[in-house]
Amino acid sequence: MTNPTEALVLRERDARGVITLTLNRPLAFNSLSESMLEALQAELDAVASDAGARVVVLAAAGKAFCAGHDLKEMRAAPSMDYYRSLFGQCAKMMLTVQQLPVPVIARVQGIATAAGCQLVAMCDLAVAASSARFAVSGVNLGLFCSTPSVALSRNLSRKAAFEMLVTGEFLSAEEAREKGLVNRVAEPDQLDAAVEALVASIVAKPRVAVAMGKGLFYRQLETGIEAAYTDAGQTMACNMMDESALEGVQAFIEKRRPSWAGTV
Repeated sequence: MTNPTEALVLRERDARGVITLTLNRPLAFNSLSESMLEALQAELDAVASDAGARVVVLAAAGKAFCAGHDLKEMRAAPSMDYYRSLFGQCAKMMLTVQQLPVPVIARVQGIATAAGCQLVAMCDLAVAASSARFAVSGVNLGLFCSTPSVALSRNLSRKAAFEMLVTGEFLSAEEAREKGLVNRVAEPDQLDAAVEALVASIVAKPRVAVAMGKGLFYRQLETGIEAAYTDAGQTMACNMMDESALEGVQAFIEKRRPSWAGTV
């Protein structure tokens, strides 16, 4: 379904450290085959070790963002060990997105279904074209989208997430925004500009503050409130000792713009 001479994930990096990873299996609706999962994992691992990376934009070629797992591949040789391995591979990739020290923005130009919808939910931010649609439709095939439910239930309200999971019905881009699955919706010809607006805002901030903040944000969500406040206080103390934060506070006191050259 993909030309073997073409990479399954295309990579671009600009001078700011903004890395665009493009799912490149358009004829298969960018489904997450084992090879696609491996390719995406490799690219995410490379970002994790790139000290100059600032933002990742996760995009896709063709009409669909991602249609989820490759069902033909999944059905070819069914076994419990195979399925456990496949879903473990997918979970590792999804968690890597969240564990990166830089924000990951999903650029959703088309449908995102099942594990594709899960991928959008696992990204830190998402911008969708007004024509994009979202669903976890495995239940229509007799397969409850259990692994996508982990991401959905951490983005949407419980009832909204469960309704998607048990009905398999599609959400429009605007409905996805209202329910918390995406941040912003733009007309298709304005999608890149909307993504760039988020990117520009992020890269204008100190990298260390964003990295510390992202790590804390997800840690505290998974713990009790007392432990969350303890962790948050320690993180803020560490952040405050960073040169960029000290400069930012001093600039506020002196009523001037911070000078973060060489510190962001």
